[in-house]
Amino acid sequence: MSKLYPNAAAALDGLLHDNMTIMSGGFGLCGIPENCIAELQAAGTKGLTIISNNCGVDDFGLGLLLKDHQIKKMVSSYVGENKTFETQYLNGELEIEFNPQGTLAERIRAGGAGIPAFFTKTGVGTIVSEGKELREFNGETFVMETGLTADLAIVKAWKGDKAGNLIFRKTARNFNPMMAMAGNVTVAEVEELVETGELDANDIHTPGIFVQRIFKGEHFEKRIEQRTVRAA
Repeated sequence: MSKLYPNAAAALDGLLHDNMTIMSGGFGLCGIPENCIAELQAAGTKGLTIISNNCGVDDFGLGLLLKDHQIKKMVSSYVGENKTFETQYLNGELEIEFNPQGTLAERIRAGGAGIPAFFTKTGVGTIVSEGKELREFNGETFVMETGLTADLAIVKAWKGDKAGNLIFRKTARNFNPMMAMAGNVTVAEVEELVETGELDANDIHTPGIFVQRIFKGEHFEKRIEQRTVRAA
């Protein structure tokens, strides 16, 4: 069965429903699945739990879904530059499950690897560990964190082939590879699509076995969250 779809609308067709959990790759605005996010906004799917490092900015990325009140819960490590995120949380309109960034990454990796839980020192003795199991190893206290999975993972790669093998470029190789493993269904959008077999196997970051649907993105803005320039 072909994994290739013509666009985001076709690739997400039949997968979306209210109150689902979605993992969305990217770090800040780097490596985010822009086409899939735009289609989620257009579809109007509500009550979403989004697992993502942050929630974009007010008028771009996942911030578009916040603006339309499509997200009910964020599992994140950073509020970022999104005032809508802050306002909705303070107004009680948005539930947030904050994680230390490394813990969030490992929770996703563990979920994709079939590991239900793990122990870490990060957060011990802080609000992060409240209500969680604590256990002692070699005289030190660790907190238990559970692995994360999702109904759907949407990821963005630099290059992919028709079998779903993916290569991520530089900083865009952030949460994308591990999220591709942790979604019950993974949809990948790519900048460049090549024939199966054209990618050097040594360069592949995510094997196609983890990707169920793939398409070539139509347009990528690749916005910079905060542009910093050196004084003349």
